[in-house]
Amino acid sequence: MGSRGSPLALTQSHSIKEILTPDIVDSIDIEVIKTIGDERLNSFFHEIPGKGVFTKELDEALLDNRIDLAVHSLKDLPTELPAGLRLSATPERVDPRDVLVAQAGQTVTLASLPPGSKIGTSSIRRAAMLLATWPQLKPTPIRGNVDSRIRRLDEGEYDGLILAGAGLTRLGLIERVSEWIEWDSWLNAPGQGALGIVIREDDYKTDKYLQDIHCPKSYATVAAERSVLAALGGGCEVPIAAGCVYQAQQLRLKGMVVSADGLRIVKGDVTGSSADPESLGKKLAEDLLERGADMLLEELSKDIVFPGM
Repeated sequence: MGSRGSPLALTQSHSIKEILTPDIVDSIDIEVIKTIGDERLNSFFHEIPGKGVFTKELDEALLDNRIDLAVHSLKDLPTELPAGLRLSATPERVDPRDVLVAQAGQTVTLASLPPGSKIGTSSIRRAAMLLATWPQLKPTPIRGNVDSRIRRLDEGEYDGLILAGAGLTRLGLIERVSEWIEWDSWLNAPGQGALGIVIREDDYKTDKYLQDIHCPKSYATVAAERSVLAALGGGCEVPIAAGCVYQAQQLRLKGMVVSADGLRIVKGDVTGSSADPESLGKKLAEDLLERGADMLLEELSKDIVFPGM
């Protein structure tokens, strides 16, 4: 099993190993593979050329037969995989919402923070949505692992952090959440909160083992979200958000594209069959484009900068 070496990535990989069929667990070794995203922790995603900032080296290890499966955060996984690889399984998803983390001992909300408060994030999507929703706050760049970000927060460098609640949940740091940012005003990155296990396309034996931990409902929601991203032609460096939930045996899919300054937002909301999540995602993308998302995306593609800088 291939894994990045961050505490969160290793926690995720060990969690997958633990829930696999008991008779194969003892035969699984985890190999740590450093990606370009890990090597360039002081660079932002839009500054690193190419796709698959956190996945390319693991893809290469799979294709070279050095590993048999790779565990990824699905939000980091490109919507198109290299030839010869496929997404085999998506285990049960955890809460995909973003959260506010406050300095140790404080309980605040984004709405209660004073104007000018510095909110640390590495995500252009989060920074743009912060400017759109709470323009009195200042999105401030931060990179590094979760623990190093929280340390810098507690040392007073930031007034708050916006992180994925799923990562804090998996790391056992849920008590640091000061506010869960609700779905009515804020959407998650496509695939956030879910893990994806990638294998070689013709590795049917490994695929058979992984089906024991595959969650069809989780797969349907993330497939719809990722289909929006694919249809819009965006990646993790573009402020595109999509959130999908089950409602009355159907999927409800919401999406938005935000300008870098937060002043323009294009939103969409569709409901459809859970049997074809990809088509639902394409439908939402078409709606967003008709509402003007194409103009925003064209502007964003010309000059990607961190919002507020």
